[in-house]
Amino acid sequence: MSSGEMKQYLDQLATMMEEVKTVDPDFQAAWVALSTQGGKQGVLSVKTKELICIAIGVVVHCDYCIASHVKKALQQGATRQEILEASFAAVKMGGGPAMAFLTRVIEACDEFGPH
Repeated sequence: MSSGEMKQYLDQLATMMEEVKTVDPDFQAAWVALSTQGGKQGVLSVKTKELICIAIGVVVHCDYCIASHVKKALQQGATRQEILEASFAAVKMGGGPAMAFLTRVIEACDEFGPH
Protein backbone atom coordinates (compact mmCIF):
# COMPACT_ATOMS: atom_id res chain seq x y z
CA MET A 1 0.00 0.00 0.00
CA SER A 2 1.16 3.48 -0.82
CA SER A 3 1.84 6.09 1.81
CA GLY A 4 1.65 9.05 -0.56
CA GLU A 5 5.34 8.85 -1.37
CA MET A 6 4.77 8.87 -5.12
CA LYS A 7 2.81 12.13 -4.88
CA GLN A 8 5.65 13.56 -2.82
CA TYR A 9 8.03 12.79 -5.69
CA LEU A 10 5.74 14.68 -8.06
CA ASP A 11 5.54 17.62 -5.64
CA GLN A 12 9.36 17.69 -5.42
CA LEU A 13 9.61 17.69 -9.22
CA ALA A 14 7.21 20.63 -9.44
CA THR A 15 9.22 22.56 -6.85
CA MET A 16 12.46 21.80 -8.69
CA MET A 17 10.99 22.97 -12.00
CA GLU A 18 9.92 26.27 -10.43
CA GLU A 19 13.46 26.78 -9.10
CA VAL A 20 14.96 25.96 -12.50
CA LYS A 21 12.52 28.38 -14.15
CA THR A 22 13.61 31.11 -11.73
CA VAL A 23 17.32 30.48 -12.27
CA ASP A 24 17.24 29.91 -16.03
CA PRO A 25 13.87 30.29 -17.76
CA ASP A 26 15.36 29.41 -21.15
CA PHE A 27 16.72 26.12 -19.82
CA GLN A 28 13.36 25.26 -18.28
CA ALA A 29 11.53 26.19 -21.49
CA ALA A 30 13.90 24.03 -23.53
CA TRP A 31 13.24 21.06 -21.25
CA VAL A 32 9.48 21.56 -21.50
CA ALA A 33 9.71 21.77 -25.31
CA LEU A 34 11.84 18.61 -25.51
CA SER A 35 9.54 16.72 -23.17
CA THR A 36 6.44 17.85 -25.05
CA GLN A 37 7.90 16.94 -28.44
CA GLY A 38 9.07 13.52 -27.27
CA GLY A 39 5.75 12.69 -25.67
CA LYS A 40 3.32 13.78 -28.35
CA GLN A 41 1.15 11.50 -30.44
CA GLY A 42 2.88 10.11 -33.50
CA VAL A 43 3.14 6.63 -34.95
CA LEU A 44 3.32 5.57 -31.30
CA SER A 45 0.45 6.59 -29.05
CA VAL A 46 1.01 8.81 -26.04
CA LYS A 47 0.10 5.82 -23.86
CA THR A 48 2.77 3.67 -25.51
CA LYS A 49 5.36 6.39 -25.02
CA GLU A 50 4.45 6.64 -21.33
CA LEU A 51 4.86 2.86 -20.97
CA ILE A 52 8.31 3.15 -22.56
CA CYS A 53 9.18 5.95 -20.12
CA ILE A 54 8.12 3.75 -17.20
CA ALA A 55 10.40 0.98 -18.43
CA ILE A 56 13.31 3.41 -18.75
CA GLY A 57 12.60 4.73 -15.25
CA VAL A 58 12.78 1.18 -13.89
CA VAL A 59 16.10 0.45 -15.64
CA VAL A 60 17.73 3.71 -14.49
CA HIS A 61 16.24 3.39 -10.97
CA CYS A 62 14.44 6.74 -11.04
CA ASP A 63 11.66 7.05 -8.46
CA TYR A 64 10.67 10.43 -9.87
CA CYS A 65 10.39 9.04 -13.40
CA ILE A 66 8.34 6.08 -12.25
CA ALA A 67 5.92 8.27 -10.27
CA SER A 68 5.47 10.75 -13.10
CA HIS A 69 5.10 8.30 -15.94
CA VAL A 70 2.90 5.78 -14.13
CA LYS A 71 0.49 8.61 -13.33
CA LYS A 72 0.56 9.84 -16.94
CA ALA A 73 0.15 6.32 -18.34
CA LEU A 74 -2.89 5.75 -16.14
CA GLN A 75 -4.31 9.08 -17.32
CA GLN A 76 -3.81 7.86 -20.90
CA GLY A 77 -5.84 4.73 -20.16
CA ALA A 78 -3.05 2.26 -19.46
CA THR A 79 -4.03 -0.65 -17.27
CA ARG A 80 -2.07 -1.93 -14.31
CA GLN A 81 -1.30 -5.05 -16.38
CA GLU A 82 0.13 -2.97 -19.26
CA ILE A 83 2.24 -0.95 -16.84
CA LEU A 84 3.58 -4.09 -15.18
CA GLU A 85 4.32 -5.79 -18.51
CA ALA A 86 6.29 -2.74 -19.67
CA SER A 87 8.16 -2.93 -16.37
CA PHE A 88 8.86 -6.64 -16.90
CA ALA A 89 10.54 -5.76 -20.21
CA ALA A 90 12.72 -3.34 -18.25
CA VAL A 91 13.68 -6.10 -15.84
CA LYS A 92 14.69 -8.23 -18.83
CA MET A 93 17.27 -5.56 -19.67
CA GLY A 94 18.15 -4.38 -16.17
CA GLY A 95 18.22 -7.58 -14.13
CA GLY A 96 17.90 -7.79 -10.38
CA PRO A 97 18.35 -4.10 -9.58
CA ALA A 98 15.53 -3.25 -12.01
CA MET A 99 13.40 -6.01 -10.47
CA ALA A 100 13.66 -4.25 -7.11
CA PHE A 101 12.17 -1.10 -8.66
CA LEU A 102 8.99 -2.97 -9.54
CA THR A 103 8.08 -2.18 -5.94
CA ARG A 104 7.96 1.49 -6.94
CA VAL A 105 5.84 0.76 -10.02
CA ILE A 106 3.37 -1.20 -7.90
CA GLU A 107 3.31 1.58 -5.32
CA ALA A 108 2.60 4.19 -8.02
CA CYS A 109 -0.16 2.02 -9.52
CA ASP A 110 -1.71 1.67 -6.06
CA GLU A 111 -1.44 5.39 -5.36
CA PHE A 112 -2.58 6.81 -8.70
CA GLY A 113 -4.72 3.99 -10.07
CA PRO A 114 -8.41 3.29 -9.67
CA HIS A 115 -9.49 2.39 -6.16
